[in-house]
Amino acid sequence: MATVTFEKAQRWYPGADSPAVPGLDLEIEDGEFMVLVGPSGCGKSTTLRMLAGLEECNRGSIFIGDRDVTNAAPKDRDIAMVFQNYALYPHMSVRDNMAFSLKMAKMPSAERDTRVAEAARMLGLEEFLDRKPKALSGGQRQRVAMGRAIVRNPQVFCMDEPLSNLDAKMRVQTRTDIAKLQADLGVTTVYVTHDQVEAMTMGDRVAVMNLGVLQQVDTPLGLYDRPVNLFVAGFIGSPQMNLLSARADESGQARIGDYLVPVDPAAASRMSGSITVGVRPESWRQVSAEAGGLPVKVTVVEELGADAFVYGTSDVEGAPSSVIVRVTERDSVSKGDVIHVTTDPRHVHVFDTTTGERLSD
Repeated sequence: MATVTFEKAQRWYPGADSPAVPGLDLEIEDGEFMVLVGPSGCGKSTTLRMLAGLEECNRGSIFIGDRDVTNAAPKDRDIAMVFQNYALYPHMSVRDNMAFSLKMAKMPSAERDTRVAEAARMLGLEEFLDRKPKALSGGQRQRVAMGRAIVRNPQVFCMDEPLSNLDAKMRVQTRTDIAKLQADLGVTTVYVTHDQVEAMTMGDRVAVMNLGVLQQVDTPLGLYDRPVNLFVAGFIGSPQMNLLSARADESGQARIGDYLVPVDPAAASRMSGSITVGVRPESWRQVSAEAGGLPVKVTVVEELGADAFVYGTSDVEGAPSSVIVRVTERDSVSKGDVIHVTTDPRHVHVFDTTTGERLSD
């Protein structure tokens, strides 16, 4: 096990107008499960491939522990890679797939068998060891790919969107399995995904990237409760945060059309001109029409059982095209209804519209 450190690591593809990753500074602790998340093209897979040695680091340095691996060959970095497409040998059995790298390293057959048997036990693959990959489900193939990585006892696991080929139910089960397995093994893991739900449920910490630039690194709850800018606020959360255009009012509140939204005192003292107000769907609360509040005409009610998400529109200037409200009262809201919502200042996120910077505490 080891720490992983990126120091001003840059990747610039030949012929490109700008670097895919301009200069990344990131430290991953020993035994930590770090998730790199962001939209397609944000540089997360390039970052992982630089760590694995599959992409050149044009400038800067990458360390595994105290060892500078910036220019080391992939085979010399003591990492194990788990790919999106499993990358199993179709003509080999599960046992032979898992043991292949050990065989290439000329490990004695008795030790190979011991390592494969232990990994198969951990992954629930004991009864499938003699099968070929074509006889396995997608989830089982991914577990074989995990087993092939585990038997090597690497210092670092690198996982590149390993769940994207699985169906929704299998994805939920497998992400739980991977998180538990990583916790049991204690191996430093760098995991890439574009799915922020995966990131929030699996990572010890999450690094949010956009256009190759690191936006914020924090615990999942830290990202959710205190996004540092508009990009992180809009990206983290499912459904996403409601972002409303507003202006700073002289009363110390945010003005959205004719409505005044109270904000925390720290934000009130810093905001001026054009601002953006963020409210999580669960932070709205319904009030009567007489009590005021933002009017929302319900277009869709997404029932989830214990609660529901209401999607609606508001003709108030500055309101987004779709306002999302989480409600807990079953059957209390129907399509076509007009509800009025307000929120508490503690739950209002305020950002500078021009810079995207967070103004709230």
